[in-house]
Amino acid sequence: MRYWWVNQNQTYRHEVQGGYLWSPKRKANQTPNPFYDFMREVMPGDVIFSFSNTHIRAIGFANSHAYEAPKPLEFGQAGAYWNNIGWRIDVKFHELQHSTKPADHMSVLGPFLPKKYAPLRLNGAGLQSVYLTRLPETFAAALIDLLGAEARNLVMGYYVAQEQPTYATPGVGLVQWEEHELNQVQTDTTLVETEKQAIVLARRGQGVFKKRVMTLEHACRITGVNREEHLRASHCKPWRDANNEERLDGENGLLLTPSMDHLFDRGFIGFDDNGQTIVSPVADQESLARMGLDPQHPPKVGSFSSGQQKYLAFHRENVLLMSRFLEH
Repeated sequence: MRYWWVNQNQTYRHEVQGGYLWSPKRKANQTPNPFYDFMREVMPGDVIFSFSNTHIRAIGFANSHAYEAPKPLEFGQAGAYWNNIGWRIDVKFHELQHSTKPADHMSVLGPFLPKKYAPLRLNGAGLQSVYLTRLPETFAAALIDLLGAEARNLVMGYYVAQEQPTYATPGVGLVQWEEHELNQVQTDTTLVETEKQAIVLARRGQGVFKKRVMTLEHACRITGVNREEHLRASHCKPWRDANNEERLDGENGLLLTPSMDHLFDRGFIGFDDNGQTIVSPVADQESLARMGLDPQHPPKVGSFSSGQQKYLAFHRENVLLMSRFLEH
């Protein structure tokens, strides 16, 4: 269990009532933001303190890892400059009967503030640049003591133990978003019918796209399975994020078995330019082992072309559940 702080001034009501966190992937100028990147490090069961209008008003428990999802429609003009696709985490929130203003207790909390990526200034003022940040256990313990018995009972599980956590199926809104993208393809008058069909089939890793991938790849990079009927052509830069040319580019794909395709598509594994498999710190190691991937000794899978390296870099930056800003 880890502890997180989320600033929700603009989106508190939507996120707490809706049971989720949502952030863009990057700043408006497309540069990385550690406070968005941290979404990729949250694990089911982690504790999230909700800060809104200078008070801690709710405590949440993560019910999922981060996954790609469109910006919630209910946000309206909040974050109008944010990209449409970002990170979402399903969260079970509990609004507190008695909120607490951290600024009134900085003599207690101040000594435990992290030196890097702190959620507050030393005087207790909130930091507008912060969305989500990780809390040291010492800070979280001091904060729980200030919040009192209600918070202690929540975190210790007295309230939540009475209900089985519901792990929502990741992909809320993504199906609708991809359907929107498919409709854009199908109504694009600049594409001939055969091009439209190829792009639609590429979404499922089939058709022309798979044939092009197979001119470069001949087996699953991890398991070695080489029977075509047991392999999927998995996009490195996801179909939903790619333009039509990239959706059909054979260098934007790897042949993977369905289980490895799932891990790669969801960001639980990735690859560096030298062919070393990268395992996300939030991936369940027992599950990986059962799927045939030893998380303690992830394999080297061979070299990649320069084109493949370009797409794999996108995957590491935008899909792999690993923040560059946290030490592991």
